[in-house]
Amino acid sequence: MALPTYASTPQVIWYYTFRGICALIFFFLIAPILVIIPLSFNAENFFTFTPEMLSLSPEGYSTKHYEDFFNTSDWQQAMWNSLKIAPMATLLAVSFGTLAAIGLSSEHVPFRRAIMAVLISPMIVPLIISAAGMYFFYSRIGLQGTYLGVVLAHAALGIPFVIITVTATLVGFDRSLTRAAANMGANPVTTFFRVQMPLILPGVISGALFAFITSFDEVVVVLFVGSAGQKTLPWQMFIGLREQISPTILAVATMLVGISICLLTVVELLRRRSERLRGMSPG
Repeated sequence: MALPTYASTPQVIWYYTFRGICALIFFFLIAPILVIIPLSFNAENFFTFTPEMLSLSPEGYSTKHYEDFFNTSDWQQAMWNSLKIAPMATLLAVSFGTLAAIGLSSEHVPFRRAIMAVLISPMIVPLIISAAGMYFFYSRIGLQGTYLGVVLAHAALGIPFVIITVTATLVGFDRSLTRAAANMGANPVTTFFRVQMPLILPGVISGALFAFITSFDEVVVVLFVGSAGQKTLPWQMFIGLREQISPTILAVATMLVGISICLLTVVELLRRRSERLRGMSPG
C-alpha cells in the first residue's frame, strides 16, 4: 500500500521503519540460501569461500559437485526413492485430505472442531514425537522399514496441509450449486467431479504441492520408519553431513531451493486464481 500524500510525520516515519524491519527480516531469512548457492560451485571440496572464489577467478568455480550428484549411485538411488515415495504420499494426502475438508465444511457434522484438531495435529505435535509414535505403531503391525510404511507416514504429515488449503477454498463456495445439481438428477459423485472439484481445484493443487514438498524434504520420520532400502534424498544429505562431509550436499540443496521456488510460485498463482474465481480480487 502506497503512502498517502496527506500522511503525518509520525506516519511517514512508521511507514519507512516498518519496511526497513521487514527488509531486515527478509535478509535474515534469505541470507543462508544466498550463501549456499555460490558455494555449490566451489572448485574445492570445502564448505567455505576460497580466495579464488572471493576474487571471482574462474578457477575457483566448478560444476563438479553437480556432476558428482548425477554420477554417484548413492545420490541417484536416494533421489529415485524420494521420487517414488513423495508422489504416492501426495496422492493419498490429497485424496483423504480433500474428502475430510469437504465433510468438515458441513455444519451438520458433530464434533467437527475436535475432528479438525485431530487431523491437523501432525502440524502441531513435534515431529520427533510423531516419528517415535509411528515407529512403535508400525513395528507392531509389520510396516516398519517398508515402502508402504514410509508412504503412509508421509501422507499423514501431508494431510493437514491439504485440509487447510481446501477448507480455505470452500469458504467462498456456493452450496446452492450442489443443490441445483442434485435437483437436476446428478448423483453425489457426479456433483463432486463436475461442480465442486473445478471450483476447489486451486486449493487442492496448492495442498498437493505442500504435501509433496513436505514428503520430499522430510528426514526425521523416514529415519524412524524407513530402512536402508528407503533412503531418501534428505536422508542421504544427513549422512553426507554426519559421516562423509560431502560438498555435494550444497549442489543438492541448491537444486532443492530451485524446485521449492518453482512450486511456491505455482502456489501463489493458484491462490490468485482462486481469489478471482471467488470474486475476492479484480480480474
